[in-house]
Amino acid sequence: MRKVEISPSTSIVVLTGAGISQESGLDTFRDAGGIWARYDIDDVATPEGFRRNPPLVHEFYNTQRREAATALPNPAHVALAGLEKAWLGRLLLVTQNIDGLHEKAGSKALFHMHGTLDGFLCEACGRRGAWTGDMSTSSTCPLCDRHGALRPDIVWFGEMPYHMPEIYQALGEADLFLSVGTSGTVYPAADFVREARQAGAVTVELNLEASRKGRGLFDLEIEGKAGESVPAFVSDLLNGRLW
Repeated sequence: MRKVEISPSTSIVVLTGAGISQESGLDTFRDAGGIWARYDIDDVATPEGFRRNPPLVHEFYNTQRREAATALPNPAHVALAGLEKAWLGRLLLVTQNIDGLHEKAGSKALFHMHGTLDGFLCEACGRRGAWTGDMSTSSTCPLCDRHGALRPDIVWFGEMPYHMPEIYQALGEADLFLSVGTSGTVYPAADFVREARQAGAVTVELNLEASRKGRGLFDLEIEGKAGESVPAFVSDLLNGRLW
């Protein structure tokens, strides 16, 4: 693989997907038996679905919120939080996940590009904030006191992910790009490896199986469970055993 010079100024961008949380007991979306095998995307993950049937959408995310509330970070989450704490250069963690396990593990330099389960978006005042417990069509916005205007703070299909200017800037400045537990099929995240590679970054994929869409774009592909491969990779990186 291409060589990256590790120094105090080395910049790292990490992208994570549902595969990193699977070992914490949370379902993935696209795998066989995953969430999209049991629910229609159009019904629960689009603005149109929410307008058609708000109670269904609320119950879908209420169930996910309850499950995520009791889930614990696994060694992969902990390793990435440890890397952030130990790394002297810039490190940005970009997650497609909405479960909050990175925060539970201690990650702070973090962007949730698809939103979070523990947040609300008010369609009346347009503001976002923290939320705990169930949400319903009768919930009140804590910022404007409007009843019935809340939705989960989740980026649905057809909507623009959060923090995109900052993410693309970080990708353009990255020396090392890590993709962890993501299928590489959902855009714009699927194109992050190409962006980082074009900017000169060394690109590494850690996944249960190498993603077919990433063929030729990753300098190194490491297959295996995230709870095993990510801590081992982080240890090698911190101890200078990779290059």
